[in-house]
Amino acid sequence: MLLVIGYGAARQSPVVLFAPPAWTRHLAALLTIPAFVLLAAAYVPGNAIKRAVGHPMMAGVKVWALAHLLANGTLADVLLFGGFLLWAVLSFTAARRRDRAAGTVYPAGSATRTAITVVVGVVAWAVFAFALHRPLIGVAPFG
Repeated sequence: MLLVIGYGAARQSPVVLFAPPAWTRHLAALLTIPAFVLLAAAYVPGNAIKRAVGHPMMAGVKVWALAHLLANGTLADVLLFGGFLLWAVLSFTAARRRDRAAGTVYPAGSATRTAITVVVGVVAWAVFAFALHRPLIGVAPFG
């Protein structure tokens, strides 16, 4: 909660570090689609994405944070999204090392479950991008 309050307060008086080109907003919108699919893959059992990635939530956070770093150039953005990116990279790396050391093998996923995962992720992305991002974050990704 404090993170949300602090980020909201920092956005009131932004310190601009760089001005990203307009096309990076579109790239960020596109990159968040696989981020949502990866997030869904963490929760839909028996999908091939989890087997391929191992820790899809961490991978999704990496993609989400990178997308937002590309499209936002204030100090608050760099600290927030850069912090999330660093955390996700380190956590993903540590988790994969633990998996290798333990000999963890994720079960193969079915095509049906993988398709469900992709649909759930894309629908969740659409709902968030078109209906929830503006009221919750204060920024309309497509407006």
